[in-house]
Amino acid sequence: MSLITQAIRGTQDFLPTDTHKLQHAEQTALSIARDFGYNEIRTPVFEHTELFHRSVGETTDVVQKEMYTFEDKSGRSITLRPEGTAGVARAVLEHGMHNERLPVKVSYITTCYRYEKPQAGRYREFRQFGVECFGAAAPQADAEVIALAASVLRELGVTSVSLHLNSIGCPDCRPQYHAALKAYFDGNSDKLCGTCHGRLERNPMRILDCKSPICSGIAQNAPVMMDYLCDGCRTHFDAVRACLHAAEMEYELDTGIVRGLDYYTRTVFEFMSDALGAQSVVCGGGRYDGLTEELGGPHLPSLGFGMGLERLMMVMEASAAEIPRPERCEVYFASMGDTAVQKCFEMAVKLREGGVSVECDVVGRGIKAQMKYADKIGARYAIVVGDNELETGIANLRDMESGEQTEIALDDSMYTTLYNKSLDRQLSGMADLFGNMAE
Repeated sequence: MSLITQAIRGTQDFLPTDTHKLQHAEQTALSIARDFGYNEIRTPVFEHTELFHRSVGETTDVVQKEMYTFEDKSGRSITLRPEGTAGVARAVLEHGMHNERLPVKVSYITTCYRYEKPQAGRYREFRQFGVECFGAAAPQADAEVIALAASVLRELGVTSVSLHLNSIGCPDCRPQYHAALKAYFDGNSDKLCGTCHGRLERNPMRILDCKSPICSGIAQNAPVMMDYLCDGCRTHFDAVRACLHAAEMEYELDTGIVRGLDYYTRTVFEFMSDALGAQSVVCGGGRYDGLTEELGGPHLPSLGFGMGLERLMMVMEASAAEIPRPERCEVYFASMGDTAVQKCFEMAVKLREGGVSVECDVVGRGIKAQMKYADKIGARYAIVVGDNELETGIANLRDMESGEQTEIALDDSMYTTLYNKSLDRQLSGMADLFGNMAE
């Protein structure tokens, strides 16, 4: 039997040498979201296919080309989630969260699945940080969500990003815009791809999001929604911009932003970076005031964003962002003899209960091999315990960086000493962190 040694195309492994980077991004994002009042929610990895047809939109690339859909053993059509918003909206409605208080603010780290061509920072299985706010119609909610995304990017050390902003109107003003779009694309229908021929009748706005170079080239000269906004949408958009001005947040009006999902209305935005070469989207979102009604629920003006973590980490690396090192082993117990093995195991258990990172030999190495292993894992201190140390109750605490050794008693005072050394290091790290933030 041959060994399977390759992951499925479009997926990737995060090895222990890299997971601390992912954890740093996730924990930072969730922490900032909590500061804005957004608490974490977790939803299933698959949903009824109809949920995405009704929310994401029948004419989107996601639904037409990219979803992983299958029948379960009961013959029901099931889809791996291609994005996070629809499942969260379903959960809010199903559990009546909107009946408790408004707005409902939630955040999440999730995996999503889309069958599309893998490329830099884009995978078929990808991780996403997102926030959703249900029941907030005021324009300052739009500005708050944008400010939250900006805070995450700033805290993670992402530089050279720019905020792009647009309004794509509402059901009241879109019909006139759709008519103008249809008239424009009718004149170029012979050049459109087969998919966009179908969109021309049902939803011409989706042509603006087509990935075909020919269709996107034609779309560059298409009418823009900004010229067709109703008074309500224009007033709302002006108020969003006023909030951003008040917070001194720079942005660029970009009439080319429509987002790739049908549920968006009014404000849409993207944070773009050129750190990876060509300008690419790091974060995108906007308002979706009709989504909950589309799913059979009450009218809940809502909004949110999604931030792809793989692409985010690539931009962080390109920005030379500081990423905390992974936690190191604090103490390594090297043992000689069966009795010493048991004593080291006992001491390791007690120290771990106090929150100290400790390792001891679990493979039966000799003392030299144990010390080499302690050095490889970056242990801060090592304590060798053998018959002599057990008899005297005294061992040497070796600083693995300087080589300096000090005597340490193998009794309860040892735990206090090592707890304090670990605590001093943590406090020093926190002081450095706050010092960097102050600068």
